[in-house]
Amino acid sequence: MNNPKNASNDSTSKQKYLGDRGLLVFLVFLSAFAPLSTDLYLPALPTMTTYFNVPGYLTNLTLILFFIFFSVGMLIWGPLSDKFGRRPVLLVGVTGYAIAGLLCAVSGNIYQLIFFRVLQAIGGSSASAVATAIVKDVYLERKREKTLAIVQSMVIIVPAVAPVIGALLLTLTSWRGIFIIQGLLGIIILLGSIAFQETIEKRGSGSILRTLGRLGVVLKNPAFTSLLFIFSLSSISGLAFISSSSYIYQNDFGVSSQIYSYFFAFNALAMMLGPLIYIKLSNHFKRFSIINLCFGITILSGLAILLFGQSNPFIFALALFPATLASSCARPPSAYLMLDQQTEDAGSASSLMGSFATIMGSLGMIIISFNMDNLILIIGSLNIILGLLSGGLWLVVTKTPLLSKIREA
Repeated sequence: MNNPKNASNDSTSKQKYLGDRGLLVFLVFLSAFAPLSTDLYLPALPTMTTYFNVPGYLTNLTLILFFIFFSVGMLIWGPLSDKFGRRPVLLVGVTGYAIAGLLCAVSGNIYQLIFFRVLQAIGGSSASAVATAIVKDVYLERKREKTLAIVQSMVIIVPAVAPVIGALLLTLTSWRGIFIIQGLLGIIILLGSIAFQETIEKRGSGSILRTLGRLGVVLKNPAFTSLLFIFSLSSISGLAFISSSSYIYQNDFGVSSQIYSYFFAFNALAMMLGPLIYIKLSNHFKRFSIINLCFGITILSGLAILLFGQSNPFIFALALFPATLASSCARPPSAYLMLDQQTEDAGSASSLMGSFATIMGSLGMIIISFNMDNLILIIGSLNIILGLLSGGLWLVVTKTPLLSKIREA
């Protein structure tokens, strides 16, 4: 059974203006910056391509380059937040995001839009880099793990509803209006950042180059790096499905875009329920056992996809559901365990976690693009292979003296 330490669940720093609930909502919005910045304007991509009269690949660069620079930005903002504090980094980054969003709205050509999207990515990445670090600053032990689960569960709602909201907004405004809304959202988060009170207790010292070098120090921690690699692998299959889902349902199964959105929402439901189920299970079982179970379910789900997934869209959705549920269920304990390996440099650790997940997800998009004729087989195979690889590495690593205590945690 799980016996958490009797550590205090109170935050290390009281939030005078935000309060406990306000801080939780604030963390959800910080963690949701990426989907808010991408999924919200996805329905406008064809309109933008027509408006600028450019090839589709140029418009898609506004999405691809956003992810690349978002990932790079996290690696910069995280260490800087360890040196200068979470609040200053948020104030600078979110201000840049809001301004860049408004500049996107007034872009005169596609190249200006691409450039302003890069600036938007760099600014917005500050929020994602700092969000998990704040959780480590503020919450202790069991409360930290529950907060991670709640935040991650709520964040999943955003990519599920953002495209729907974006499509609705297009009936009321143009693509420029969507970027204005993104800029206004940035201003709202900026107001929250102003109200936010600093949570880091001990700041780093030394030059900025030395501060950025803390990323290397964190990566030299074998306990952190091994867990980082193991748990980032799940992003490959997750993003592979998301990037190919419309092709699977609309091209392979022949459903309409409206019906596709229902199937996508069903999968998003699994992502949302996973962290909540973990909270319930962790009251009775050890983290080690739950993570083992998640890897096992992922493998079995992959087998079900291979054997039955091509028959019809309903069976495919049902076969995929357990893998998605298991992946999201493993996120809170994996994030907790990775953060627990670092007594300092929480910002650097947080940024590496976010960046690695983005990089692995991008790899999944690349893999799926190599063979668009057998998407369902690839999705099933990825879940089996990655489930076996991650699960095997997990069992090996947790037998080493370095992480053997995880079995009792």
